[in-house]
Amino acid sequence: MKEAVLDGNQTPDQQAGTAAPEAKRSGTDWWGEIKGIFWLVLIVLGFHSFIAKPFYIPSESMLPGLRIGDRLVVSKFAYGWSFVSPTIPNPVAIFEGAVLRKPTESWSVGLPFIKGRLLGSLPTRGDVVIVTPPGTRNDYIKRVIGLPGDRLAVKGGVVYLNGVAVKRGPLHYTDIPVDANSPCSTIEYPGARLPQRDGSEICHLPTITETLPNGRHYDTIDLEPDSEGDNYPERVIPADHVFLMGDNRDRSADSRFRLDQLGLGGPVPYENLGGRAEFVTFSLDGDATLNPLTWWPSLRSGRAGTSLHPAGGH
Repeated sequence: MKEAVLDGNQTPDQQAGTAAPEAKRSGTDWWGEIKGIFWLVLIVLGFHSFIAKPFYIPSESMLPGLRIGDRLVVSKFAYGWSFVSPTIPNPVAIFEGAVLRKPTESWSVGLPFIKGRLLGSLPTRGDVVIVTPPGTRNDYIKRVIGLPGDRLAVKGGVVYLNGVAVKRGPLHYTDIPVDANSPCSTIEYPGARLPQRDGSEICHLPTITETLPNGRHYDTIDLEPDSEGDNYPERVIPADHVFLMGDNRDRSADSRFRLDQLGLGGPVPYENLGGRAEFVTFSLDGDATLNPLTWWPSLRSGRAGTSLHPAGGH
């Protein structure tokens, strides 16, 4: 019988202990996997709640600068944090929306109103912000026009701040390519849809550049000479409130409209601001399907990286 050869640096007992190593554990460590997923979700939710989150543009209320299909980055810390800042998922709403395809107001749980902001500050006039209308969990995207203490009115489509008309440039036109996400409806934009020589179509929209008192300027769409929102009686914006408007002035439900009109119900408490829109990450024309081969062609060229900070001023 062949005898085992001992390592000269080990005792027989040590050699016996190393001769039969413990068998490796087999199978999946499910508890470890669950803990890993938990911490990953917690990190993502924390980032979305306190640093930044993505935002999808679902409407045309901010044309011409923002289109349906744009994906944005929203900084959550720009004005400090409030009761609308945390992102708390609602499993029931997610299941109903994603699986049952039921319309849901939001996939997250809303906290009750809490006055004040942690490390709070007011936005700068002209900022593009995410806002949650009082009493809802929806997110809107609008532009800050009026600040606390301002006397604001709209007369014939012209915004007046403290009795002075906001400067408006000459009428010009913005041409937006027509696609599935920008259909240029003949009802919403009568006469604006124009064919091109290459067979494509554009949405030819009348545009006015507004310049706010701080020098910041941006384009607005001015479709109708006397729409419902073209006149708003003067009122003083209360402390810690802001007055918000969409750039597509005749197609935006904003501070000019009541809550039951799906507007913001006047000046909005600054606690309801969810963050500041920073830039476009990418934009889709609406033609993408589940087929991955359609994803790249559906990207709109020239949209990625577009800053959402208005030009000029401070």
